[in-house]
Amino acid sequence: MDFIVKYLWLIPVLPLAGAGLSALLKPGQRRLAAALAIGPLGLSLLLSCAALAATLHHGAETGLARSTQDFEWFAFGQSTVRLGWVLDPLTAIMLLVVTFIGLLIFIYSTAYMAEDEHFGRFFCFLGFFAAAMLGIVISNSLLLLFVCWELVGLASYLLIGFWFQKPSAAAAAKKAFITTRIGDVGFLLGMLWLYAHSGTLLFYDGGHGILEQSTVTHLAALTTIGGMALSSAISILLFCGAIGKSGQLPLHVWLPDAMEGPTPVSALIHAATMVAAGVFLVARVFPLMSAGPHPGALEVVTWVGALTAVFAACIAVAQDDIKRILAYSTVSQLGYMMMGLGTGGVAVGMFHLTTHAFFKALLFLGAGSVIHGCGGEQDIRKMGGLRKLMPLTFACYAVGTMALCGIPLVFSGFWSKDAILHSARHWTVSQIPFYLGVAGAFLTAFYMTRQICYVFYGKSATHAHESPPAMTLPLAILAVCAIMVGFLGTPIWPWFDSYLSGEPISFHAGRLLEDGQLPVMLLSTAVVFAGAGLSAWVYGKSARTSRATDPLEVLQPSLFAWLRGKFFIDELYDATIVRLNAAFAGLARWLDATIWTGAVNLVARLTRAISLLDRKVDEAVINQGFDGGCEGLRVSGQWTAQGQNGQIQRYLRAIAVGFCGLLLLLIWGCR
Repeated sequence: MDFIVKYLWLIPVLPLAGAGLSALLKPGQRRLAAALAIGPLGLSLLLSCAALAATLHHGAETGLARSTQDFEWFAFGQSTVRLGWVLDPLTAIMLLVVTFIGLLIFIYSTAYMAEDEHFGRFFCFLGFFAAAMLGIVISNSLLLLFVCWELVGLASYLLIGFWFQKPSAAAAAKKAFITTRIGDVGFLLGMLWLYAHSGTLLFYDGGHGILEQSTVTHLAALTTIGGMALSSAISILLFCGAIGKSGQLPLHVWLPDAMEGPTPVSALIHAATMVAAGVFLVARVFPLMSAGPHPGALEVVTWVGALTAVFAACIAVAQDDIKRILAYSTVSQLGYMMMGLGTGGVAVGMFHLTTHAFFKALLFLGAGSVIHGCGGEQDIRKMGGLRKLMPLTFACYAVGTMALCGIPLVFSGFWSKDAILHSARHWTVSQIPFYLGVAGAFLTAFYMTRQICYVFYGKSATHAHESPPAMTLPLAILAVCAIMVGFLGTPIWPWFDSYLSGEPISFHAGRLLEDGQLPVMLLSTAVVFAGAGLSAWVYGKSARTSRATDPLEVLQPSLFAWLRGKFFIDELYDATIVRLNAAFAGLARWLDATIWTGAVNLVARLTRAISLLDRKVDEAVINQGFDGGCEGLRVSGQWTAQGQNGQIQRYLRAIAVGFCGLLLLLIWGCR
């Protein structure tokens, strides 16, 4: 394990190097650009598999496996800033998820973006994005994580606005960049506050890291405003960054607009990379999050996640863009992950992150296949009958839908979602998040079944064709994973939980009947089938007949308008925060143009007047007086010089005159 950790830095550096080389290529070198993205990420996948194998082997021998590699970045005074990387089960799992799913998306993109004139630039940005995310995953320093965190933000800006000639894409890129920066301000403040009280930003440092017992205990013992533990206050500030990056309330508004980018970008952002970074951050700093008295940071994480899960699911019910439905689904599922972290711990939240990464990548790539097959159409009301026209895409999409909804036993989403609901059911603080989670499960089944009815059933509303193998093969692989991954975390065989915690793995069928597992599973199953059944009943007929008006819109037009309008949160922000910011900017402009510019102009005029007066005084008084004095001195000097011209006769004449004068004076005196 110590051997592999020395070369762990290669995992993000390889795709970064590929992106750098790709940036130097000519526009026509498409195959080479794709190879410089796919090849290095493939090597990173192999190294990630080696890292996972090393943690498995080391964990089997010693329990929890963890190894770090740190180095001094720079020194100032007596202090040094150290960076490094860490290999532990959390790192290994995330590396495998990011590289594996990223590689499939890269391969898929070769066909999806085949006709794009900026093909090489797209793969350059993809490689840069993957490198930044992998840098987050391996970081053993909160500072290095923050640097890579910001690079992910830059890469997402470039990819969301890839088709920058579209005003909507350019606006979405700016919106994503600015909104996530708002959360990052809190992240930065929390990081600075943490460094001020700990003197380090390394996660693990031989017992002195910020996630190790001595530091965590010290921070938990200190209090701040309102008696809150310092560890909780810092954790909440760090969580602000996760709120922005993972699209949680109230900073969720950027994420659905990110659909303006190419569909592979949507899959990459929404599945295993950018939005997962916020969840990963909470999981990474969980020892700090869970320290201190309650209520603390985890309560905030739980409530934000639970509210986001239901809020976004409600909006998804009334959307008609196939990608936006999945985008709001992602926001909702990220809320579930946060709720799982808050109520059940790292294993619960990360298990749903892992399963979600596979089936949501499958759904987004499936949506891309549908859009590609339908000639760019994204409105589900204008689709229909694709089940027969695109059978392979339909089969894979159906698997992803059932995994997302949580169809029992077979599909991965069932096991990870139920783990969250079970932990929420036993949360001692409140039962409300549990009921919100149940409501979210019902809505998820409802809006995904609605989408299936509109897109794949009913009359064919458009001409479509099946996608090429470069697109359908990744779909098939992800479909298999969307089923198989779930079996790594069942109550019967909780491999995932045991791997992350370093505890022995055991197989025990009786766990399904223990600790209230079965009632929660039965309830969630009933809720899922109720949501899917109701949606099939409502939209089954609509998919075959009129698609112009949504049945829910006919039933509840006011409520449907609120849902379709996304509760008008964007409009609220425009009317309040944006307008206030614009007013402040206008005030600043007025102050600059009127007050400050006027003051500067007044000072300038006064300065010019003073300088003019100074010039007159200098020329008329000082210069004239000085010049006149100098002229008199010169003239007197000339007269004086006449007596020193070297002519003897003049000297004798002057002596004679002086002598005569002296003689006359003596004579006058004698009288």
